[in-house]
Amino acid sequence: MTHRRPLIAGNWKMNGLSGDGFELAEALVDGMADVETPAYDMLICPPFTLIGGIAALLDDSAIALGAQDCHAAEKGAHTGDISAAMLADAGCDFVIVGHSERRTDHGEDDATVKAKAEAAQGADLIAVVCIGETEAQRDAGETLDVVCRQIQGSVPGNSIAANTVVAYEPVWAIGTGRTPTNDEVQEVHAEIRKEISGLLGEEVAQGMRLLYGGSMKPGNAKDLLALADVDGGLIGGASLKAEDFFGIAQSCP
Repeated sequence: MTHRRPLIAGNWKMNGLSGDGFELAEALVDGMADVETPAYDMLICPPFTLIGGIAALLDDSAIALGAQDCHAAEKGAHTGDISAAMLADAGCDFVIVGHSERRTDHGEDDATVKAKAEAAQGADLIAVVCIGETEAQRDAGETLDVVCRQIQGSVPGNSIAANTVVAYEPVWAIGTGRTPTNDEVQEVHAEIRKEISGLLGEEVAQGMRLLYGGSMKPGNAKDLLALADVDGGLIGGASLKAEDFFGIAQSCP
C-alpha cells in the first residue's frame, strides 16, 4: 500500500484578531518544536488579515501556511479579492478552494472551484479542493454520485499528488458535532480515490492525500485517521485550540 503522510490542516474560518491569532500560532510553533519526528504534516489557514504576520511566526517551523480562498484570476479589477499569486507572495504554501461555505454563501459551482484550483497550482500553491454532500442529498442516497460529480467538475485534469489535496466534508457534519460512521467515511473516501484514479490515473490516485472534515476532534480522530483511505483532516472549530489541534495530530497512526 502506498504510504501517504497524513496532513492535519486547520481552517480558522472567520476567526482571529491579531492578539489571539498570533498567540495561537505561537502555541502551535512551540508545540511542534517539542515533537522530535512528527508522523504528520501540519497546516494552518488563518484569515487573510493574519497571513503576513503568521508567515513570519512560522518561519523555520515545521508548520505550513495556507489561505482559505483565492480568486481564479492572477490580477485585475476584482475589488476585495485575493489572487493565488498574492498568497504565494505573502508566504502561503496551500489554499483551500470550494469549501461548502463558499459554495453555499457565495454560490460557487464546480467550474468556479476548478478555476481557482488551477490558479492555485499555477502559482505553485497546493490546492485543497473541498467536496461533500448536503443532508438532503445523503438522505436521498445520492452521496457517492454527488462527490464523484464534484471530483469530475472541481479537480483540474493536470492535478498530481504534489499540488492537490482533496477534502471530503459532509456538509451536514461541519460544526454540528455529527459525523458519519467510520464505515460510511471509508466508503466515501474509497469511492473518491476510485474516481480520481479514473480521472488522473491510478498512480496519482494512490499518492493523493484525502482529508476528512466534519466535526473531527480529539475524541474521534484516532478511529477516523486509522481508516485506509483517510490521510488526515481538515479541522474547523478544534483547530482554534492548540491543545485540541495537537490532540488530533497526535492521533495519526
